Amino acid sequence: MSLSTTGASAILLALVLAGCDKRSDASTDTPLAAPGELRVTANEHGFSPSSLAIPKGAPGALAAVSFVRTTDQTCATEVVFPELDIKKALPLNQVVAINVPSDSARTLTFQCGMGMYKGALLVK
Repeated sequence: MSLSTTGASAILLALVLAGCDKRSDASTDTPLAAPGELRVTANEHGFSPSSLAIPKGAPGALAAVSFVRTTDQTCATEVVFPELDIKKALPLNQVVAINVPSDSARTLTFQCGMGMYKGALLVK
């Protein structure tokens, strides 16, 4: 069985166009970060970015940092701030906002529940 050049081209074009349609179910998409949002992603490589600068605020100020886990192939199913005694679950593809104190210059560390992946918020 042989295909004409026109028939083979049509099949190739159909395959290319089908591959370009990368729409996926919205329930599995990671929500996009809003402009100016402080966002950390937990994936198979750990936390990204692993450090994030936060501007120092007035006394009593808090900064909201959003975390989102994008894969099941990670132990970062929760985020822990040891110095703040904060532990939050990171459900797959759901944004979890955590308010951290930003009223003094310091480094706040965060990690996964097992302590394998680590990161830092630099308040300056």
